[in-house]
Amino acid sequence: MDFDISWLLLSLPVAFVLGWAASRFDLRQLRLENRRAPKAYFRGLNFLLNEQQDEAIDAFIEAVQNDPDTSELHFALGNLFRRRGEYERAVRVHQHLLSRGDLSSTDRHRAQHALALDYLRAGLLDRAEEALLKLDGTPFESEARLALLANYERSRDWVHAADVAQRLENAEHGSFVGRLAHYLCEQSAAHLAAHEPEAAQKLLEQAIANAPNAPRPRIELAKLLGQRGEAAQALATLEAIHDVAPAAVPLIAAHLAQLGIASGQTEHVLERIKAHYAEAPCIDCLEAIVTLETHLGIPPAQTRQWYLRHLENEPSLVAASRWIASDSGEDPSTQPMVQRALDHAVKPLTRYRCAACGFEAKQHFWQCPGCQAWDSYPARRVEEL
Repeated sequence: MDFDISWLLLSLPVAFVLGWAASRFDLRQLRLENRRAPKAYFRGLNFLLNEQQDEAIDAFIEAVQNDPDTSELHFALGNLFRRRGEYERAVRVHQHLLSRGDLSSTDRHRAQHALALDYLRAGLLDRAEEALLKLDGTPFESEARLALLANYERSRDWVHAADVAQRLENAEHGSFVGRLAHYLCEQSAAHLAAHEPEAAQKLLEQAIANAPNAPRPRIELAKLLGQRGEAAQALATLEAIHDVAPAAVPLIAAHLAQLGIASGQTEHVLERIKAHYAEAPCIDCLEAIVTLETHLGIPPAQTRQWYLRHLENEPSLVAASRWIASDSGEDPSTQPMVQRALDHAVKPLTRYRCAACGFEAKQHFWQCPGCQAWDSYPARRVEEL
């Protein structure tokens, strides 16, 4: 059978036309999909700017369905889920990113960091720790270590917290000397609870050596020595705070007075506290002065004059209340009623307030129970701020 070349000549234009039509169809379909994906993306951004998170999530999900290979859309969607508290969905998004073989190393590290944040927000501390440890040697190493440090603090794992803080200190990511001192103090408290005072004392002495200007280790060590009956040594430990951290003296004024009396150095301690009060008047030092003068046998009428002297310079409701409380009064029947009213009024003024978040407490905290910040409580009470 002879091959007719005319059929070949006729089929070539037909094949060309069909190929051209198919390419135009694919091109139009691609353009249509590309138009739909940006529209959904920008619509999601618009919802996000208007704080309409539910609508933004729906728009980003549509954008991801139209273009499942775009990693940026997955990151945006995962972050939205985390902000809304939908941690399980955020974890799935970031795990999906990590499972992709075509993901660049930069995006892989970014997805690993995002996954660790998901676990942290969800309170899954063990999984968060595992995810954060995988970021060593990556561009997210410093952020991961800071998050790991917060994770260990949250779980009160002070040994590992100290290790991470020391690495950050060595890498010059800021000063962590103060935090390291707090971690040693927390470990010391654990040893005291386990009836291991020698181990507790060693840790406190190490904290003082590492952070000589930190007041907490000296305060804790003085308490330990005082409980063992070593009043003179405890007093010397506390007195050093006058030189290294004078702003913390109001925290130790009452303890100084007790140790001065216990060690037979009442007059010496009284002069030290008077000298500090002359430079920086405060209620705690004022009450310590009154306590020491009372112990020395100075008449009450004379010691209570300290409150009036304080009131001449500071309009303190607390000092006024203490002055009234120290007076028996000519009419003892009315004095308790007045005192109860004043005590009720001054109660909020005797609290301590966190400088970072404003959380108020009756006692002084080294770490704020509200925002977890360290050393955020001033040594002075609310009335004196």
